[in-house]
Amino acid sequence: MKTTRIQLFAAVTAVAVMFLLSLSAHAQSASETLYKGKCAACHGTDGTGSAMGTKMGAHDFTSAAVQRMSDAELTDTITNGKNKMPKYGSSLKPDDIKGLVAYIRTLKK
Repeated sequence: MKTTRIQLFAAVTAVAVMFLLSLSAHAQSASETLYKGKCAACHGTDGTGSAMGTKMGAHDFTSAAVQRMSDAELTDTITNGKNKMPKYGSSLKPDDIKGLVAYIRTLKK
């Protein structure tokens, strides 16, 4: 009886872990797609900046300076815009902005 419970617990745990990993991968994919649609034109697909973005002063997301910024600072910049960057607070949901911040974190050198 005890062995059966342990096996059941292990199976349920394994399914839960696989489900959570699947959700995480989906969220990453959705954030990457959003990044490519909203950010890549200026910041480049790899975060280092496109030719146009570099001319406009777009930040290199792979730089130590950007990676040192807090999540709150990045969220504020995406939400409210800064310098030539437009604000996205009215067109993106807070969860989308949170996903973009998380995706920007993956772009470090």
